Amino acid sequence: MNVLRRYPGGALGAVMLAAIVVLAVLAPWIAPYASHEKVGAVYQPPSAAHPLGLDDAGIDMVTLLLWGARTSLLVGFAAALIAVVVGGVIGLAAGYAGGRTDAVLMRLTDYMLVIPDIPLLLIVAAVWGRSMTGVVAIIGLLSWPRLARVVRAEALSVRERAYVKRALTIGAGNLRIVATHVLPHVVPLLLTLAIFAVGNAILVETAIAFLGLGDPSALSWGRLIQNAFAGQAVSRDAWWAIVPPGLAVGCLILACTLIGRALEDHLNPRLRAGHLSVRTFRLAPVPSGGER
Repeated sequence: MNVLRRYPGGALGAVMLAAIVVLAVLAPWIAPYASHEKVGAVYQPPSAAHPLGLDDAGIDMVTLLLWGARTSLLVGFAAALIAVVVGGVIGLAAGYAGGRTDAVLMRLTDYMLVIPDIPLLLIVAAVWGRSMTGVVAIIGLLSWPRLARVVRAEALSVRERAYVKRALTIGAGNLRIVATHVLPHVVPLLLTLAIFAVGNAILVETAIAFLGLGDPSALSWGRLIQNAFAGQAVSRDAWWAIVPPGLAVGCLILACTLIGRALEDHLNPRLRAGHLSVRTFRLAPVPSGGER
């Protein structure tokens, strides 16, 4: 809470994220219609009964956005959890163990970093079919290498500190040192990386759904955009079928970015020097002629 009070941007991001999560959780009760109920003509424009109009199937866009938020958030948090667990374990093991373990794990990380996302998704979709589980697993498994490198750097730094060296000299075990000295420094960093990973996972899922590689039965914001383009919403000037889900994705990614930046600045104040802005950067006053 102190972080949110000190960083207004982080507070704004937290409010935005909380609002989206609450709307997604309450979707079954607050959605005006069923998610597959046709309530009017195709691409009916916004009106008092349908504030955001209807989509290519005559379904209310407000209803679709509320239900789509559930899928997009599920993908984001699930993929981020996979990335944080895998990347955290590998980065922690590489950074603390060092030596050959570090070399092997970092070479594996380097190989994973160069794997292209889209071709891999094409292969997975062809072999195992287009399922939401596969999409979540692929996004999570392709996101962990960047987390692992950051966690490794932090673990290397903590390993060389004096209190860790003293704990080793008095006979403390490696597991105890990791649990009591290394993890307390790594967990806040993982929390920050997890927030960024949620936004990245939602963006990737939107791109995957737009390309038609996602689960066809899953209703997400990316799926709404793909359906609108497939239904020729652009040529029919049905902006309400494309702009609202696009803005929803943008707002959710912006919320995660604002929260992540606030946590990042709080955990490492030295990074603030790279975030200079008109508000934080001030020129020194010019001295008058008599003071020279």
